[in-house]
Amino acid sequence: MPPTLFAPPRSTWQGLGAVLAMFALATAAGLAMAARWDGFPVVLLYLPPVLAAAAFAGRWQALLAAVAATLAYNFFFTEPTYTLLIHNPGDAVTVAMLLLVGLVTSHLVTSLRAQGELAAFHASRNATIAGFARRLLSCTDEAAIAEVAAGELARIFACHVCVVGAGAEPRLIAGTAGVDRLTPADLGVAGQALAAAAPAGRHISGGSLTDWQFHPVCAAAGALAAAGLARADGAPPVDGDGLSLLGNLLDQVALALERARLESAGRENIVLRERDALRAALLGSIGNDIRPRLHAIGAGVRTLQRGGGGDPAVLQTMAGETARLTGFIDNLADLDLAQEQEPLVFGDVAIDLYRRTVTRRGAAVHLTPKEFAVLAELARNAGRVLTHRYLLRAVWGPAHEENVDYLRVAISALRRKLDDGAGAADLIANEPAVGYRLRTGGL
Repeated sequence: MPPTLFAPPRSTWQGLGAVLAMFALATAAGLAMAARWDGFPVVLLYLPPVLAAAAFAGRWQALLAAVAATLAYNFFFTEPTYTLLIHNPGDAVTVAMLLLVGLVTSHLVTSLRAQGELAAFHASRNATIAGFARRLLSCTDEAAIAEVAAGELARIFACHVCVVGAGAEPRLIAGTAGVDRLTPADLGVAGQALAAAAPAGRHISGGSLTDWQFHPVCAAAGALAAAGLARADGAPPVDGDGLSLLGNLLDQVALALERARLESAGRENIVLRERDALRAALLGSIGNDIRPRLHAIGAGVRTLQRGGGGDPAVLQTMAGETARLTGFIDNLADLDLAQEQEPLVFGDVAIDLYRRTVTRRGAAVHLTPKEFAVLAELARNAGRVLTHRYLLRAVWGPAHEENVDYLRVAISALRRKLDDGAGAADLIANEPAVGYRLRTGGL
């Protein structure tokens, strides 16, 4: 298992042994130098062990070193020697100053050491979060995110990890080695964490039902998943500073899951738009290309029937099948996606092609079927000039392509019913001897 962010503290006995060894060396050096150079400032030899104890052992070892330095100096180097008594006032001041300097120095050094360890801890914590986020960036779906999250959390906290997805029924998405299934009790406690958006499980709540401790992965919409952590020895998998770090890491998981879902929705929307565009093109082709030909076939059959040519039974069958196919084509054309959008608005007039309704300033306008059919053709091709023959063929059929009066009556009725009453220009513009177009600039 790689080293984790939370390493156990140094052994107190090892630190104490190192301090005693340093004082033994300082005392031996002081005795040797005092014997050779009388008046050598032996007291200075005890400051390095105090500083070393403060820097490498810890606060209590540093305080112990300061007291031990004072006692050793007093015992070996003040008169009377080899006792803790002091006869010379000058030696008493030296011993007191040594104790004071040792205490102050040990406090300052241990404070600096604590600040350095805290800074290193936060740097390691930030590096852990940043590395975790980078790993998640390479994932594109929920399963990949859960797998990376489980592996990274197991490495950081040195425990078993699983990820349970939210839904109608909680389900295991990913787990570390050896975690390939969860019991119904485990999933029940995971569901409790997901429903309450709060930790649940061993050492929290429902601990008698599961060995796992589940922490929810929450976003603005609620819990997206739950991360389960467990240790083989039954100890709490995370506590103290680890809970804060775990919360930050789970926030990264939530961001990754949200991003994956948005990207998935975006891809689905692209596919839907492409499919809808193709569908609209096909339906438009059916309405514009096939329907006029069916009208032509129907007109030919009716001509033969009136002229008495051909077998009457065959002509009757052809007429019936042509009418049936025309109905099918009309139904398909009515599924044009353009009709499923919001109503088309031209000034004060709104034309709902899907619901086959027309309103002006919010009030319903009653149109006959032929009037609405003419207006619908103009609205679908707003801004374009539609010839008389095109409108007659599309609305009345090929047999009436020459009956321009039909169209003029319908246009006149539309203009009267859609007039805004303020003298504004007509919504339907006339192109003399050609046809009509719907103004896109409104009334």
